Amino acid sequence: MEGNLARLEHPKPQMKREQWQNLNGIWDFAFDFGSSGVERKFYERDGLDQKIQVPFCPESKLSGIGYQDFIPAVWYQRKIQLTAEQLKGRVRLHFGAVDYECHVWVNGQKAGTHKGGYVSFYFDITAHVREGENVLTVYAKDDTRSGKQCKGKQSSLYYSNGCDYTRTTGIWQTVWLEFMPDSYIEKVYFYPNIAESIVTIRALTVGEGILSAEVFYAGECCGNAQTKVCAGNATLTIPLSSLHLWEAGHGRLYDVKFAFEKDCVESYFGMREIRLDGEHFLINGKPVFQRLVLDQGFYPEGIYTAPSDEALQQDIKLSMNAGFNGARLHQKIFEERFLYHCDRMGYLVWGEQGNWGLDYSRPDGVKCFLPEWMEALDRDFNHPAIIGWCPFNETWDYEGRKQDDELLTIVYRMTKLFDSTRPCIDTSGNFHVITDIYDLHDYEQNPTIFAASYEEFAKGGPLTDRRQERQTPVKGIPVFISEYGGIKWDINSENCDSWGYGDSPQTADEYIARYKGLTDVLLDNPHMFGFCYTQLYDVEQEVNGLYTYDRKPKMDIEIFRKINSREAAIEK
Repeated sequence: MEGNLARLEHPKPQMKREQWQNLNGIWDFAFDFGSSGVERKFYERDGLDQKIQVPFCPESKLSGIGYQDFIPAVWYQRKIQLTAEQLKGRVRLHFGAVDYECHVWVNGQKAGTHKGGYVSFYFDITAHVREGENVLTVYAKDDTRSGKQCKGKQSSLYYSNGCDYTRTTGIWQTVWLEFMPDSYIEKVYFYPNIAESIVTIRALTVGEGILSAEVFYAGECCGNAQTKVCAGNATLTIPLSSLHLWEAGHGRLYDVKFAFEKDCVESYFGMREIRLDGEHFLINGKPVFQRLVLDQGFYPEGIYTAPSDEALQQDIKLSMNAGFNGARLHQKIFEERFLYHCDRMGYLVWGEQGNWGLDYSRPDGVKCFLPEWMEALDRDFNHPAIIGWCPFNETWDYEGRKQDDELLTIVYRMTKLFDSTRPCIDTSGNFHVITDIYDLHDYEQNPTIFAASYEEFAKGGPLTDRRQERQTPVKGIPVFISEYGGIKWDINSENCDSWGYGDSPQTADEYIARYKGLTDVLLDNPHMFGFCYTQLYDVEQEVNGLYTYDRKPKMDIEIFRKINSREAAIEK
């Protein structure tokens, strides 16, 4: 196995301390096909029988293993050295994401358990570590066919098929240690007020002391404040001497330096506000047509994990080069580094959970879904790039049973209770129960028929919904087509297993004409605030991307940039 270090960048740019240690690289590894490792006390072993490159899942090529059959459970182990200086305060062991149920031992002692395959979590391991050598052992259970966990686009069949792809098991994001003083900042939340040119900061702390915050823009201090914290909660309101708006294409970020006793944390925020006004979706008080593309966050050699930080940035650049100003981050909660680059580059994104695989037809689905979703909301609240939440996508009948409407209602209401600053779509496409925005998925390939479906709506009439037997369009709220196109175009003509929507065009000119015809319908509709084209790049056998799976353009991208970026009717 080559190398022993991968993905070295700090995984949490919005809560960055200098004292941290990246644990990516070569770990000991073992399959546990009988899920019997706990009973056999693997956590007491000195080493495991294989090696793996963390943070890449064992199904991936970059892991050094590449095993793609179903994996019920896996084990990881690594030895680390800690100094007396590192042990003076608190020690946290962080995981970017582990799919799905994670158990951790430190020096043979149980340190914690977490359920949820998409979100970040940590364990305070201060009581378990010692100066010198320490042994970390991780156990991950994963059952994509249980109906009790979200799997997103991971295939439930042996082979990747249709719009489901290779699975991910175990660790798939950065593992790292963080060293903190005994009094520290736990969380911060930013609330911009553009009209008053102020930012309000709500902070949670452990311990008592003075909390201070300095705000900088392009290196120049433009505001500061401090307050005494006695009960773990603090609020700071900081007037900004210069106002720079975060907007599509311009990620104008403010840097923040926090100090609390001996704890120092670096963060950032964007001055961006969202408001719905009738059928209009306003960003900083202005209608901005959302030219979105579906991004599924898959990589040929890393599957769920980007091979490098540069690869994360490149996907955003590829999208913007094609004339898109944002993306639906589809059936997956993306890693924080990707969202950081969206923030920097002014790239609009919708946050979505990978709800497929969950049995959302039963009321107890709420306990399998809601805890992880609330963790995602909490983790990603401060990202200005996230302009809306979408907990569910296409809640088709599960084994013949309809969705539990109460589940969707509870999740929607909890989302709004936690975050009143963003709109929430209950379930994208179908089947809506309670939603701030009415969206549809429409893969009609004939532009003439596609246009006829929305002609009456474009003239101010009712919206035509082909699934009106299960959902009724809500009048007076924003509307967009959040999935369309999906035009099949396989540049490898010998690939008989390729998949896409509808019949593939016979020529490149036919492809471009279809793309333009479908897209023009949405750009020219004065009652649509955006679109989302399926999709940015191919994923395995699904070949409806503008780019191939290895991110090569299938045609001249400038053609699509011109089609996508022209002025929309709602912007006039």
